[in-house]
Amino acid sequence: MSITSMIAEVDVEIERLEEARTLVASMATIATIAKETSAPAKKPAKRKLSAASREKIAAAQRKRWAAARKAAKPAAAKPEKKAASPAKKKGISAAARKRIADAQKKRWAVIRAAKKAVKAVPAKKVAKKAPAKKATVKKTPAAKASPASTETAAS
Repeated sequence: MSITSMIAEVDVEIERLEEARTLVASMATIATIAKETSAPAKKPAKRKLSAASREKIAAAQRKRWAAARKAAKPAAAKPEKKAASPAKKKGISAAARKRIADAQKKRWAVIRAAKKAVKAVPAKKVAKKAPAKKATVKKTPAAKASPASTETAAS
């Protein structure tokens, strides 16, 4: 097969695909136009009750409530007797409450006295010392190392 015959076959295939593309594009355009021209879907109408129907429903509900209240009344009217419960404790007695309050006042008095004592004795102020001068150390030139001393240091 020669190159020219291959190119001819590819061209034929391209033409066929272009025709298919135009057909699909035209069908998509028709579908969108049809959707746009059709009327939008309407919401279903809300169902309305007549006043008489609403009154019937309300009367039935009132009847149910009355029956429920009637059933609840006999149970509430006759509470079962329980075993005698012990008398409720009052809690803390007045004398105990007074002892606690006095003890707390005493604790706070000690704390306040300690704070006053700290304030009464002023802290000694320490005089600042002048910063110490650094001692200058004179560096002496290093003595030249002899060749013998470097050999011993290396080994």
